[in-house]
Amino acid sequence: MRRFFRGDTNALNSYLSKCIFYSGMGSNDYLNNYFMPDFYTTGSDYTTKAYAAALLQDYSRQLTELYELGARKVVVTSVGQIGCIPYQLARFNGSGSGSGSQCNESINKAIILFNTGLRKLVDRFNNGQLPGAKFVYLDSFQNAKDLVLNAATYGFEVVDKGCCGVGKNNGQITCLPLQEPCDDRRKYIFWDAFHPTDVANIIMAKKSFSSKSQSYAYPINIQQLATL
Repeated sequence: MRRFFRGDTNALNSYLSKCIFYSGMGSNDYLNNYFMPDFYTTGSDYTTKAYAAALLQDYSRQLTELYELGARKVVVTSVGQIGCIPYQLARFNGSGSGSGSQCNESINKAIILFNTGLRKLVDRFNNGQLPGAKFVYLDSFQNAKDLVLNAATYGFEVVDKGCCGVGKNNGQITCLPLQEPCDDRRKYIFWDAFHPTDVANIIMAKKSFSSKSQSYAYPINIQQLATL
């Protein structure tokens, strides 16, 4: 970018200050590390609280580096309900929270520790730690939770299985090449063992962009961030 602006640092900083930077981090630190004890020792090396703190310490440093490079409008997203994705449902037997949920709530509780800390980090950045910056926290955990609770309202019929996959919940093995998917992916929240469908993503994106509720975007939404 500096080459593009021919070394004009002021012009570059002015340009970067208008850009919106999006950072979605943390999911794989849990899904493909902490909760994979056969492959990694982090689950026994750290308590859930200590692991969240270690991740947030690294993340804070990385976001500060981004700020020092010129980023001023930054959107960070929480980790979603990993305990409720088909991949985990296929591996978990239990009644979850006792409210009819089949989710692995021990995973979700660990993630809430990280998400709570990330929101506090956003408050610190916005309250003077990074002067001139505006950070927005997207609560994809709450967003996804609401999507499942109000599935019928959005036209979803299947909330616990992937449209494409193998085995229990279509989540034991994720969608394979040349595999035939479900007939109508618009009725599914999940495309495969891990990821939402386009329809689900669009609904969650619209809430993050323009919702007036701080349950989805905090302290302002992305539309408001764009006008700053």
